Amino acid sequence: MKVVAVGGKAFVTGFVLAGVSGEYVATPVEALNKIEALSRDSQVGLVMVSDEVAKPIRDNLTSLRSKKPIPLIYEVPGPGSKKEKVEYRAMLRAILGV
Repeated sequence: MKVVAVGGKAFVTGFVLAGVSGEYVATPVEALNKIEALSRDSQVGLVMVSDEVAKPIRDNLTSLRSKKPIPLIYEVPGPGSKKEKVEYRAMLRAILGV
């Protein structure tokens, strides 16, 4: 299975240098379109999304996660991001609809 990084140029370039496929995006809407397309590709197992593009579309990503468990869509801090506390229990409740 493939791993794909989605985000800005600096974020994706770091992963490409490490041998991971990457998709450059300029806006959160563009990122959502790329992630939806990647979720239809049976070869993709993990999509790593930079937090700066994921934050505005977080609800859409949660909805996508609840419909398709694979690929795993994981938010990763981008270059210069500030530390943010993530409520994983709340996220799981939203994904599971509990």
